[in-house]
Amino acid sequence: MLDRRFVADNVDLVTNNCRNRGSSADVARFAELDRLRRQIQADTDRLNQQAGQVSKSIATAADNAERETRKADGRRLREEVSALEGRLAEITRESDEILRAMPNLTHPQAPVGGEDAAIEIRRGTTPLPAFAFKPLDHVDLGAKLGLFDFDAGAKVAGHGFYFLKNDAVLLEMALQKYAVDLLLGENFTVLTTPDLARDTILEGTGFMPRGPETQIYSITGSDLSLVATAEITLGGAMHERIFEADELPLKLCGISHCFRTEAGAHGRATRGLYRVHQFTKVEMFAFTLPEQSEAMHEQLLELECRLFDGLGIPYRVIDTASGDLGGPAYRKFDLEAWMPGRGEKGEWGEVTSTSNCTDYQARRLAIRFKKPGEKGTHFVHTLNGTAIAMSRAVIAILENYQQADGSVRVPEALVPWMGKQTLVPR
Repeated sequence: MLDRRFVADNVDLVTNNCRNRGSSADVARFAELDRLRRQIQADTDRLNQQAGQVSKSIATAADNAERETRKADGRRLREEVSALEGRLAEITRESDEILRAMPNLTHPQAPVGGEDAAIEIRRGTTPLPAFAFKPLDHVDLGAKLGLFDFDAGAKVAGHGFYFLKNDAVLLEMALQKYAVDLLLGENFTVLTTPDLARDTILEGTGFMPRGPETQIYSITGSDLSLVATAEITLGGAMHERIFEADELPLKLCGISHCFRTEAGAHGRATRGLYRVHQFTKVEMFAFTLPEQSEAMHEQLLELECRLFDGLGIPYRVIDTASGDLGGPAYRKFDLEAWMPGRGEKGEWGEVTSTSNCTDYQARRLAIRFKKPGEKGTHFVHTLNGTAIAMSRAVIAILENYQQADGSVRVPEALVPWMGKQTLVPR
């Protein structure tokens, strides 16, 4: 979340940022409540000091009558303090609720507007494919190749779940190994993460675990929810950690299942694997000093580009507009891969994203660092980036590498793990 004092001192700036981000957080109300909070806190401190002085003076009272008078004064002061503390708790609760609903500040170079205001920064090294035939989408290709069973997935868990079969299983495992090997070479610590996290950890990373608009699967009767991304567990792993400055940056790579309700999703984008309720992902996460985070953001983006250039997948890099940013993100870049089977002539589809969340998540999760020879601590910056989301990478590979006879070539980078160069119809 944002710094409380910063918001109170910069109401116009934060209000404008909320407007650009599509947030309805009432910044003016927060500022009013914060002013009241500080005043009541000052009054409480003053009365507590007076009560302390009265308490000490009881022993020096001249007689019993004066002693009883001072005791009565002490009781009155404590009652006033109790009333103020109750009011303070109400004000703090309301102001905290508003503060936690405010999105992060926005990078000055990020485009302002909704989804359509996003800017294409550049394209990958692989050109768009030129087919001498009408390309199929991944669902039809999967049927020919025996790769998926959507009907069985729906029987077992409902629409949006699926079984991977045969070569699709090998393809997902190959993609995981491909991504992990590259990240190990870049000094990431690799972990598998829990599929569940406490709601406090979800809230700390900026996710809304409960409520009508959530995309999170919650476990009834507990404070646990299924994670939508390993960003939640990787960030939460350092909850309340205090780093030494020379321990940063710390780069983690997490392999996890991801669960999303995708409430409200509809249309062609829900066909097949593109928007599903469960998928496997290799996620990058970094903890940095504040002055390191912009460079780390560029590094995470370059790693995503290397992964998809290495797979020979055409993509473009998008600078996400303010109104399309998630609450914690200061700036976000998306990779959109070319998916020839989508629409009449093919379409771009998001396959990865990377976000610099500055100190927004660290404030919620109390993740700090200290500098040698200095008193006190500072909040770290956190960043996340998708290395590979398996379901969408599989779509991009099948649709871009399909052949006229219905077979699909395996990207050269994955052949060592697949043990074959071509997927053939069954």
